[in-house]
Parts: sequence; C-alpha cells; structure tokens
Amino acid sequence: MKRDKSTPGTSAKTATRRRFLSTSVATSAAALTFPMIARAQTPITLRFQSTWPQKFIYHECAVDWCKKAFDLTGGRLKIDMLPAGAVVPGLQLVDAVSKGVLDGGHGIPAFWFGKNVAFGLYGAGPDFGMDANQLMGWVEYGGGKQLFAEIQQAARLDIVSYLGGPVPCEPMGWFKKEIKNPADLKGLKFRTSGLAVEMFTALGMSTVQMAPADIVPALDRGVLDGAEFASATDDRVMGFPDVAKFYLQQSYHMANNFCEVMFNKAKHDALPEEIKAILKYVPHAAHSDMLWKSMHRMSQDFIDLQIKDKVKVYRTPKPILDAQLKAWDTVVAKHSAENPLFAKVIASQKAWAKRVMFWHNNVQVSQTAAYSHYFPKGPLA
Repeated sequence: MKRDKSTPGTSAKTATRRRFLSTSVATSAAALTFPMIARAQTPITLRFQSTWPQKFIYHECAVDWCKKAFDLTGGRLKIDMLPAGAVVPGLQLVDAVSKGVLDGGHGIPAFWFGKNVAFGLYGAGPDFGMDANQLMGWVEYGGGKQLFAEIQQAARLDIVSYLGGPVPCEPMGWFKKEIKNPADLKGLKFRTSGLAVEMFTALGMSTVQMAPADIVPALDRGVLDGAEFASATDDRVMGFPDVAKFYLQQSYHMANNFCEVMFNKAKHDALPEEIKAILKYVPHAAHSDMLWKSMHRMSQDFIDLQIKDKVKVYRTPKPILDAQLKAWDTVVAKHSAENPLFAKVIASQKAWAKRVMFWHNNVQVSQTAAYSHYFPKGPLA
C-alpha cells in the first residue's frame, strides 16, 4: 500500500530526519572550527634575537616581521624577537642559531663574511649599479636564493634563511674633519663591516669591524677618526652627531644592502607544512613595509640631523666614489681567484645587473631633475 505523503507518520519522520541532518551539519561545521581555535590558542613559540639594539629601526623592523608571521598564520606562529646581546653578542648570532642556542634571528647576510667571504656579496659588496630592490630581484628571480643556500652549506651552517628588507644606500660615514678627496682618507682609523673592510683598506684607510654599541664611544675617545653604520635614523639614536659633525652621503660600499631572517634548520623543518608555505610570503610583505617605513622615518631624521643637530651633510666627492669602484675591482679579483663560490656569485650578479640595469637606466626618467624642478631650494631653505 502506498502511503500518502501528507499522512502524519510521514511528516513526523521527515521532520525528524531534517532535524537530524540540520544538527549533524551544524555539529560538523563546529567541529571543523575547533582545531583551528585550539591551534590559535596554543601557538608554536620560538625565541629569536636580532643583531640590533632595542631602539634601532632595524630591530623594530625585525619585530614587524614577527608580527606579520603571527598575523598571516592566524596566530599559529609566535616569534619573540629579542634585541642584540639578550642571549649572545650580535655578531655571534649566526652560530647561536645554527647550534640551536636560539631558534632564529634577524641580521644582515654580509655580517657573516668571516664564515665564507661570499656572504659579503649579499649587500656589502660591489653593487654593479643596483640598489637593494634590484639586488633582491636577483635573489628571487636570478638565482641568488639558491646560491645563498650553497654558501650556507659550504659554511656548515644549519640554517634556513628568508632574505628581504631593503636598506637604503648607506652613507659613507661620519668624520671629525671634512673629507674632500681620496688623499684625505689615507691613514684614517675607520669602522665599517663586511667586505667593505677590504674596500676601504684598499683606499689607504686603517679599517676595523666593531659592534654597534662600541662605535660612538671609540669616535669620542679618538680611537676612530671616522665610522659608518646604517642610516640617519639609527645614527641619530646612536649619538653620532654628538661626536662628529661631517656626514658624507652616497657610497658604493653598501649601496644595496638587505636583511635576513634566519631559522635554526631543525626548528624550521619541524614546522607544519602550511606554516612553511605561509612563511614564503611573509618576507615579501615585510620587505615592502620596511621600504615604506624607511622612507617615512629616515627622510625626517635626515632633515633633523641638519636643522636640529647642526651636522654638515654633503655628498661624497666623485673622485672618492670612482676610487671606491676601482678598489672593488681589486677585492673582487682577489676573492674570485681564491674562492670558486665567490666567483660563481659574482658572475650571476653581473649577468643580472647587465640586463636589468640596462633596462632600468633606459626606461627610468631622472628623478633628480624632476625634484629640482618642483623643489629648487629643497626642504632646508
């Protein structure tokens, strides 16, 4: 006998089935959300350290990187970024991360040129006309990332690195007297870092690498005649205007520097695959944000140095810049002959720069000419 669809028995069964399906769907949907909530409440927490003092803009950018990783992973990855010296001195960071003393860190690849001189080509070497963004293009699309991993392997470092975070062209440095030509550099005791130590030495200077906290006191005591560090922002924080009043802008020693976030390899390998997938894109967001933050902060500090701190800011004379390029030629030739990996990186960078900078220099209209047209007296007038 065929039951009529409108009978009470059928309606009751249909209603019960609908309630069951509705409840099951709601329960399943809720169950799907529970694991995500649980993971967000118990994030993977890692302890990192930077190579920068607490108040430096680059330490701030390191903390920004961690915040982006936290946000983009939905709170699943929490990185505590300590300032330099909290666990180890800044220049010992790479060993501390490799050995697992720290889970990771933030610094500059060129700091590790003592491990393998080829590290010095990642920011503190000859720029072949490139700025930090153009060198990062080489890292991402010209083979630089793969070569960096080769250098790490050669240096026996158990590290996974994410490169990015542009450093604007660094000033040549601070001096107690005005520097007018290459002869004025002869014999000066000067602080720099990375391969730039050798470049400035080739110019006749007595160069040393020194931790950030020691630089200004050494200038003040006369242990140094000059020094370079990073930017108008951090140089003001360090107190350079209190001990030197001549500040040379533009230099080929670090014209395309950028930052590095490193993970201990075992810690990195243990991360869930979905977090590692997200981490591929955190540096891209952090790179752009750091670029824009640098524009904002460093431009104002550059003006304040001159107006408030009464520092004489001027461009490095062209004869010195030309001498720098010739000095780089000798440094590159020396290390290319001694280190095949160094030579491999140089060849790759030159191939990228030859093509990319030919394109850039032909299509980019003069920004200096346009600025001079609209602001002939500049912001200091």
